[in-house]
Amino acid sequence: MDNRTFFLNNLAQTSDFPLALELVYAEGSFLFDNKQKPYLDLISGISVSNVGHRHPKVVAAIKEQTDKYLHQMVFGEYIQSPQVQLAHALTETLSNLSTKDGHKIDNVYFTNSGTEAVEGALKLAKRFTGKTEIISCHNSYHGSTHGALSLGEEHFKRSFRPLLPGIRKIERNNLTEIEKINKNTAAVIIELIGAESGIRETSIEFIKSLAERCKSTGTLLIFDEIQTGFGRTGKFWACEHYGIAPDILLSAKGMGGGMPIGAFMAPHEIMKVLKNNPILGHITTFGGHPVSCAASLATLKVILDEIDFFEMEKKALKIREIFSKIPDVSEVRGKGMMLAAQMENFDILKKNIDRLIDLGIITDWFLYCDNAMRISPPLNISWEEITWLENKIKAL
Repeated sequence: MDNRTFFLNNLAQTSDFPLALELVYAEGSFLFDNKQKPYLDLISGISVSNVGHRHPKVVAAIKEQTDKYLHQMVFGEYIQSPQVQLAHALTETLSNLSTKDGHKIDNVYFTNSGTEAVEGALKLAKRFTGKTEIISCHNSYHGSTHGALSLGEEHFKRSFRPLLPGIRKIERNNLTEIEKINKNTAAVIIELIGAESGIRETSIEFIKSLAERCKSTGTLLIFDEIQTGFGRTGKFWACEHYGIAPDILLSAKGMGGGMPIGAFMAPHEIMKVLKNNPILGHITTFGGHPVSCAASLATLKVILDEIDFFEMEKKALKIREIFSKIPDVSEVRGKGMMLAAQMENFDILKKNIDRLIDLGIITDWFLYCDNAMRISPPLNISWEEITWLENKIKAL
């Protein structure tokens, strides 16, 4: 009996065709299998390893924290340095942006994951506004728990109904759809770049109109930056490209440098409603775990101190060029290190993904776009690694 057998027999899986790569070591932009074969991780574990695998400063922060303490008490009860230092640092990254109502995001609620951040944000929006209707975009993905799943597409949720009532959809970048937001709408949740729809940018005009409509109807605006945050698009937050902060901002994935953590953030005047009616309006045992917070703070500092976004953009342009030369690719789109290479259909895409894996390059497709290749490398991928990638792809 070996790990592969245990994997197939004892580990719950979500498809009948897992990759089943046995990766035993990771460093920087590379993963290594049990035969020492290197794989360039061009998806960063789905936009998680933004500073690469096992960044030395992240690892050092984890080790330092484990020498102090692990779990103490449910989040929000004790003053734990990793939590409060990270919360302050996060609010500092947003200090130059204001919400549609002129407020600053200055409160952070830590969770264990992105879908939990979504759940907390939905509760917060309903509690603050006293309304129940939530609007999301077509072909958007916000998670797989019941509330977050309710925001997604019918294909993924029909087998799990009943889900949340009062969910409606609008089409990204269609200004006439904004009229669907009304006085009964508690919140609109949107990814500034639709990730699982195949990297679809939201226009500045649409976001500005959306913010104005939400302000006029007393609706909270939620930006899901679970994939776009922590430098992925060429700024620390994607909302910096738009010059506006949402009422509630969501983060996870790249936030932890490889450790599990998420957060929903809002101005104090919004977040404070979770304190009463009922008291403990949202609680979590492991959200804001001190080791994850220490790793996240180190990740934040690495991005601010070591990632040159101008240089990163030059690398992203080179990666676009490399993939645009693959014969089956018709278009490479995206922003920063959040890219999609379009192909004609899934069969052609899958053929290229499998060939790249054979060459030691890990890519993927998208939940709602199965004819485009996901390309989201670590933000600090080196020029040498990009040259390695280019030479490998020439073999296709």
